[in-house]
Amino acid sequence: MDIVLQWLLLTVAVAAGWFVGRMGNSRDRSKTPISDEESVKDRLQFLFTNYSDQAVENFVQSLAVNKETVGLHLSIGAHFRHKGETDRAILIHQNLLARPELPPRYSQQVTYELAIDYLNAGLLDRAEALLHQLMGDREYGRKASLQLIELYQQEKEWGKAGQVARTLTTGDNDPGMHKMLAYITCELAEDALKHDDRWMAQKQTREALEYDASCVRATFIMMKLLVRQGSYKDAANQSLKVFDQNPEFGSEAVDRLMKLEREHGDVGRLSKKLGKFYESWPSTSLLLALVESVERTSGRMAAIELLRRELEVRPSVRGLLRLVELAGYEKGMTTDEGRLVSRIGHLILANRPVYRCVNCGFSGQQLHWLCPSCKQWETVRPIQGVEAE
Repeated sequence: MDIVLQWLLLTVAVAAGWFVGRMGNSRDRSKTPISDEESVKDRLQFLFTNYSDQAVENFVQSLAVNKETVGLHLSIGAHFRHKGETDRAILIHQNLLARPELPPRYSQQVTYELAIDYLNAGLLDRAEALLHQLMGDREYGRKASLQLIELYQQEKEWGKAGQVARTLTTGDNDPGMHKMLAYITCELAEDALKHDDRWMAQKQTREALEYDASCVRATFIMMKLLVRQGSYKDAANQSLKVFDQNPEFGSEAVDRLMKLEREHGDVGRLSKKLGKFYESWPSTSLLLALVESVERTSGRMAAIELLRRELEVRPSVRGLLRLVELAGYEKGMTTDEGRLVSRIGHLILANRPVYRCVNCGFSGQQLHWLCPSCKQWETVRPIQGVEAE
């Protein structure tokens, strides 16, 4: 064990930038400077990989704590965390925080690092307690609050997430923070809807739109509320506001609008409105809705002609499948060629991603308001292109 400790102390000396003391017998007093940072990391990694946890603990405890060595402690802890050895990172940061000689100005930094260790280890209660300690800190308060919000989002503790988010938006004009708070409030509105508390759902939806007027999800929730109240026309008008908020979600708005009109309204009355929207924000979903509306008002041949003309400009697989379907109905039969085109088209579309995050590239077939990968709000959008919108 003495030999192990000698090697550990030697490595500390090397890592701290000191000169190597005695190596070998007592006559050899030559000093060797650090060759490079990577060499130090390699030696540290070798020792920490090959020696027991007790040896690592002895190493950490043997290293003096002062303003010159705190950086080394933190670097070693971060190194272990990045390597996935969270237990050892926790050991280092816990030991450092418990040392009375730790300079006070480093206390908050070490506390934050230990909280991140706990998060990585899944010790959420411990992480939450430390992050709350840091919320009022000038340097680490914002970082701690953002970590707390992410923790509460993971646990679906939307009320707590909203409380922390409001502390960040007070006096802060960052649009990203206001959007985050708007979407957290939408989660609370959805929960209220599940319990049929329409008054609370409406209140929280309006709050969400106050935080961020461009919050598409809040508009969709308001549409749900109006449908439950039987205000179908108002709900239809509500869905069209999405084109002013974020036209990239226009296809989502149109799908909801058409479903509403088929059940409670008149699809045919939408042709002029849909035509104007399509001129400004063309998409496959909007085109198919327009074609359906034209078919109701002007007949199938007019719908076919419109669809054929637009597909020459903006080709899409979904549009082609609809054209084959309409043409087959018009002829009173479906040809073998038509069935083949339809089959191939559906195979192309089967299991393809429909949505993609514009921030990290995550893709899937379900619309996530909070990206499962990068944890950003409203970055998952309908995919554009021949096989999509």
